[in-house]
Amino acid sequence: MTEEYKCIGCGSTIQTTDKEGIGYTPKSALEKGIESGELYCQRCFRLRHYNDIQDVAMTDGDFLALLNTIGTKDALIVNVVDIFDFSGSLIPGLHRFVGDNPVLLVGNKADILPKSLKKGRLIQWMKERSHEAGLRPIDVTLTSAKKKNDIQELLELIDEYRDGRDVYVVGVTNVGKSTLINEIIRQSAGVEDVITTSQFPGTTLDLIEIPFEDGTCLIDTPGIIHRHQMAHYLGKKDLKLVSPKKEIKPKVYQLNEEQTLFLGGLARFDVIKSEKMGFIVYASNDLDLHRTKLEGATEFYDKHVGGLLQPPREDEVADFPELARFEFSIKEKTDLVFAGLGWVTIPKACVVAGWAPKGVDVTIRKSLI
Repeated sequence: MTEEYKCIGCGSTIQTTDKEGIGYTPKSALEKGIESGELYCQRCFRLRHYNDIQDVAMTDGDFLALLNTIGTKDALIVNVVDIFDFSGSLIPGLHRFVGDNPVLLVGNKADILPKSLKKGRLIQWMKERSHEAGLRPIDVTLTSAKKKNDIQELLELIDEYRDGRDVYVVGVTNVGKSTLINEIIRQSAGVEDVITTSQFPGTTLDLIEIPFEDGTCLIDTPGIIHRHQMAHYLGKKDLKLVSPKKEIKPKVYQLNEEQTLFLGGLARFDVIKSEKMGFIVYASNDLDLHRTKLEGATEFYDKHVGGLLQPPREDEVADFPELARFEFSIKEKTDLVFAGLGWVTIPKACVVAGWAPKGVDVTIRKSLI
């Protein structure tokens, strides 16, 4: 029987096969660690030497158990969401798990939305949408891990609301939570030593504790996997393609009744009943859009997916889910949202349909812009 080794940083069982799994370390590092008596998993090693926090994949059950634990603590909850994928990055039922603890809602990646969108309007929109989801945040703020001023403001807000308590940072995967935490660590050493970054005591399998000077901690929790996001159907190259890294440029399409717009091979927007009007697409600048007639659109997709319509790539088409259709009767200015991919703003009354890979949410909401 092979001897079992434990990471001295988090206590997880060391393994050398699953790079994404808990306790992974390369074989070369395992041998060095055994020799030196200091054996760390790759996650703890990177945290210890580079202040680099990496997400750990957890099952939904693991995460719900973790949320239940948070509800028993006296703490400030910092909930990080991705503004570009707001509904897709909300944690379902979070308000039921946090108990009486206050929630500070942080809209990350603010820099990718058009600069014409005023900060006050966006914050008000986020408050309304979070209230609809049953969440009553104590405050709402915007941030971008790329902008140091935003991190400074976030730290000041956290300090204002934590009132001497621990702070738990929660969010689904792909919202940029780890990047945000890493930037907080990098900046905090210069912010009157609010957070000590030289050591990370109490690092466990589930939580990373970053100590405040008063003995309490900023606690980073693993990202929960949200099954209805587009990200789970894409490879790393395509995920980079559809996840905006810079300000998105809205694209206006004058569409008639019975016209279709493809968003690569990932989604489809049909105009069923409508007068001619301008529909505005908000998606990654790198994603190719194609207009065609509604009649024959399905045949067009079948013929060109993986070729003209990418992603998915040609060698990925066989394993890519078929597109599922959602029809909506629109009464007023509305966004039709493809979870994790973007949205189409519909200016006035019409009947439309949105298609996305089976399992990915297509929803409507009050217009953001």
